[in-house]
Amino acid sequence: MAQRVGQKVKLSSIDELLGVPSTEGTVDLDVMTIYPFENHPFRAVDDEKMEELVESIKESGVLTPVLVRPDDEGTYEMISGHRRLHAAKRVGLRKIPAIIKEMTNDDATIAMVNANMQREEILPSERAFALKMKMDALNHQGKRSDLTLSLEETKLHSATEVGESVGMKRAQIHRYMRLTYLIPKLLTMVDEGRLAIAVAVEISYFNPTYQQWIWEYIHENGMIKQEQLMDLRQYRDDDSLTQEQMIDILIQKRSTPQTRKKILITERKLNKYFPAYYSQSEIERVIVSLLEQWKASQESEEQ
Repeated sequence: MAQRVGQKVKLSSIDELLGVPSTEGTVDLDVMTIYPFENHPFRAVDDEKMEELVESIKESGVLTPVLVRPDDEGTYEMISGHRRLHAAKRVGLRKIPAIIKEMTNDDATIAMVNANMQREEILPSERAFALKMKMDALNHQGKRSDLTLSLEETKLHSATEVGESVGMKRAQIHRYMRLTYLIPKLLTMVDEGRLAIAVAVEISYFNPTYQQWIWEYIHENGMIKQEQLMDLRQYRDDDSLTQEQMIDILIQKRSTPQTRKKILITERKLNKYFPAYYSQSEIERVIVSLLEQWKASQESEEQ
């Protein structure tokens, strides 16, 4: 792969590179001189939306320039516009409008992630690796800009910054990044909706061998619940577990009926929150409504 430019060029804002770039300074580049961003997680899939993009380019050409950065060999690394480039090649275009910006590796990574995270449909794996790439870049910048922060403080600061930029909480950022520790087979199941993110996060703490056994169990027995993994937590840092022992634990947990603890809310406690004229049915309706809201908030945090 071509060597990249390391010199940093001052930009007024990274946001200028995203959305619909200004056509000022746009040039037509040979599509064969543009190579993908190294290790970028976003895929250009030939789905229905891609077909729509191809038809649009056939009729009107590429209306929004792609964003690239130059190297020292006369070629360019794609920052934003992988799908447009893919569609343009399918149409048979030889050239594509582009804006050329010189950026450091960290700035290029952040700009690439920001641009692609604006897409409507992003697979969990794409989101996970993109967030990790951006956080790594911010951590690297943080090490240079504030040497007084510890490694953990830098990571917390970066996770908060990443979360604010994509409208996610810091806990959600860490949850998605855990998906990058999954073996490919399990990560594919997450993308296909066959494995819940919360369950996948729990599995991500096991070593690759244990993950392979869990995949085989799911493949043969169907979906797995988070509760089935609770008794396996003690083996996260232990490689003494055999596959037979793991299967026994998973099956036993699956077959054990879950008993609910009895919860008693006294009238005295309820009177603190409800007027005396509320009937029992009205009180129940309010409580159920609040529980539904709580459940919805929990589910949104897991997404």
